[in-house]
Parts: sequence; structure tokens; C-alpha cells
Amino acid sequence: MFLLHDVARLIRVDADKRARAHGMTRAQWGILIWLERQPGLSQKELAEILEVEPISVARLIDRLEARGMVERRPDPKDRRVWRLHLCSPAYGVLGEIDYQREQMRALVTAGLDPATIDTMTEALHTMKLTLTHDSHPPRRLAPAEVREVA
Repeated sequence: MFLLHDVARLIRVDADKRARAHGMTRAQWGILIWLERQPGLSQKELAEILEVEPISVARLIDRLEARGMVERRPDPKDRRVWRLHLCSPAYGVLGEIDYQREQMRALVTAGLDPATIDTMTEALHTMKLTLTHDSHPPRRLAPAEVREVA
């Protein structure tokens, strides 16, 4: 497991360097990627996905908003919630992010044959699925709930 951790850390370091070279942070890149995938996320939802505090997301969104890449729109059902949407300048950056991600993938898999990459990818997906499932075990019913169901 230390090897897996080391590889992940080195990938994060490389991504940080690439983002900095474009005047951004890896966290900002992550926000843009998630908002492209799921437009209209709230800051709270985004914080949960990124596993950071909501205040951290708010500050990152402030910076992205100042650069014209993200806008906050009021939620039509709850005026306390802001929905996040990408603006035009973000799409050019997303193109660069895609390019950098492809460069990183090529770097990480250099020297590996396609069959090994497929096996490794399948194994990592299986590990992720197992860990995701184990981190969210089925809810156990309290004795009173068991009697009600029966």
C-alpha cells in the first residue's frame, strides 16, 4: 500500500506543478472538472465531493469567479443556496486541463504495455468499488425497527 500511496502523491505533485504553470491550483482544476460534469452543484455538495471544508470551496469559487470562470446563481427552491455554473472562459481552461491530464496519463503509463494498463485499471476500479462499498455499509436496523419491519 505504501507504493500506491507514493504513486498517488507523485501524481498529485505533478498535477500541482502543471496547474501552477497555468496560474491555477489543482483544487481549482478539480472544481472546474466537477462543474463540467455536474453543472449546478452547490458549494456544500462540491465540498462533500472534494472532501474539503465548505469555506475552502467558497474561497476557491471566489477566485474562480473573479477570473470569470464560475458564477453563482441562486437556487430557485432555496434562497440560502447558491448553484455553481461554468462561464465561457472556463471551457478554454478545461481544454488545457484535458491536455495536461492526457500528458500525465502518458507519463505514468510510459513503458507499460496496453494489457498491463488494462489489468492495472481494472484492479484499481475493483479496489475503489470495494473501499467505497466498505465505507458505506448497509444501515443496521435498531431492534425496534426490526420488529416494525417484521
